[in-house]
Amino acid sequence: MTSKIWGGRFSDAADAVLDAINVSIDFDQRLWTQDIEASKAHVAMLAAQGVVTHADAERITNGLAQIEDEIRSGVFVFSRGLEDIHMNVESRLAEIVGPVAGRLHTARSRNDQVATDFRLYIRDFVDQLDAALLDLQRALAERALAEAATVMPGFTHLQSAQPVTFGHHLLAYVEMIARDRGRFHDARERLNESPLGAAALAGTSFPIDREMTAKALRFARPTANSIDSVSDRDFVLETLSAASICAMHLSRFAEEIVLWTTPQFGFVGLSDKFTTGSSIMPQKRNPDAAELVRGKTGRIFGALQALLVVMKGLPLAYSKDMQEDKEGAFDALDSLALCVAAVAGMTRDMTVDRNAMRAAAGAGYATATDLADWLVRAAGLPFREAHHVTGRLVALAAARGVGLEALALEDLTAVDPRITPEVFEVLGVDKSVESRTSYGGAAPKNVREQAQAWLQRLA
Repeated sequence: MTSKIWGGRFSDAADAVLDAINVSIDFDQRLWTQDIEASKAHVAMLAAQGVVTHADAERITNGLAQIEDEIRSGVFVFSRGLEDIHMNVESRLAEIVGPVAGRLHTARSRNDQVATDFRLYIRDFVDQLDAALLDLQRALAERALAEAATVMPGFTHLQSAQPVTFGHHLLAYVEMIARDRGRFHDARERLNESPLGAAALAGTSFPIDREMTAKALRFARPTANSIDSVSDRDFVLETLSAASICAMHLSRFAEEIVLWTTPQFGFVGLSDKFTTGSSIMPQKRNPDAAELVRGKTGRIFGALQALLVVMKGLPLAYSKDMQEDKEGAFDALDSLALCVAAVAGMTRDMTVDRNAMRAAAGAGYATATDLADWLVRAAGLPFREAHHVTGRLVALAAARGVGLEALALEDLTAVDPRITPEVFEVLGVDKSVESRTSYGGAAPKNVREQAQAWLQRLA
């Protein structure tokens, strides 16, 4: 590193190992938009407060605008010798406007500067992600409406439990994503405070206006404690926590897609857009997009855990350990955004084999609960007794290798004489799902209403 911003205290060059471990420009250069935006707000405030002249502020602002154009057009040269995005911008600013560039750093430190930049970056990401999650919800709700009456098996323990509809199943993920969006929204609310002006850790003696910079950067307010301002990374942890839960939801859906596309299930198919082939087996169609969504969840979880470990032992205020807050977060958030897009794409791409779903819905004695409920409702049995009677009938059907609906009436009455011919009305999968009319239940009528309500809410 050839230049040091900390001036005359150091006379020898840093060891190459220190440079290697210390440099962050390779990853924090993506904060350039936020860094320039915050610097413009800061110098405008300094001019308004009479800390710098308006003429100097204008020159600095014009220089920052030029740097912005250079980075956007790809001609800006990022230097590892300048350590980070802040010094790269400040060094280039000095080349453009001369020594007056040094006035920009009045009344601020890189500690509050990076905290501000990173909050702005996370806030921008959350806003972009919310739009992507809304699109995913819309894709799921649209498919749910189209498949509101498509009967499929509902599972517990990955065993056939009760018939549901594919639309009802998809709406479960709409609800999950809604909670994810709520968690990101909550995290955004808490991060939306401006650390700018906290300086290194103690504030500043200059007559700055932190309310002005907070407003200029669209923060709700300035942070209230200068020590906490520069030492806090809760805003990253909260966002990564929400990201981890969201990734877990996406991974569960991806796992189901992997299962559903197997010949053993055969419930859905994916086109060439979201599958790959095998280098040796020409018949293969692999659901790689779904598998990678499932796989990338691990790195998102890992980023959260890594930052928790970094922060757990740090005394107040700032320590260089906190530079480790960015690489994992950038990777995790990039991965999550990609996973959301992939799941939305697969949701719209998949074709549904309704016959296969319907056939599977009737397997595994999935209407047994309907039979037990009928015994309670029509024959007056206590549910525990109805459960026992139904279990005996399932055992009889299993011994004969047939479904419950294939048993003759005399077979049923031999187990319990209170059974009448009306029982066959509840032993079909269509009757089963149609009967689930309780709020939030799987009846096609319910599913249509819920899907339409979601689509109106998401419009």
